[in-house]
Amino acid sequence: MSYMATIANRTTRQVPHVESAMSSQKPSEIFQIRLRTAREGLRKWSQSKLAEQAKLPPSSIAHFETGTRKPSFDTLRRLANALEVSTDYLLGRVELPGMAEAGDPLYRDVGKLTGHDREIAKDFLKMLAAKNQAKKE
Repeated sequence: MSYMATIANRTTRQVPHVESAMSSQKPSEIFQIRLRTAREGLRKWSQSKLAEQAKLPPSSIAHFETGTRKPSFDTLRRLANALEVSTDYLLGRVELPGMAEAGDPLYRDVGKLTGHDREIAKDFLKMLAAKNQAKKE
């Protein structure tokens, strides 16, 4: 099979999957909702705080959330990194906001540890998770 035929075949197979993930909303509407949800619901940040964390002007966040502007690829990456969510979540391609393992700085750093140090890190993370859960209760 030629290279172009292979690409065409992949594209044809992926379209139904992408369309089902996007539901009836436009991708730009999904982005607006996901950005606000991640900012307010997950991080409990103001637009100014997100702008500061992503090193963007505060007005940009307002424009993205109202849909009057769309982010560049670089800005999308900066927003996802600041919010600690995946770009796929912000774009509506996945339902869970968690970062992809390869993009998560914590995951990358744990991967560099030796066996014993990994166990210490795992225990420490469990302790922090329990502490945060206790605060919520």
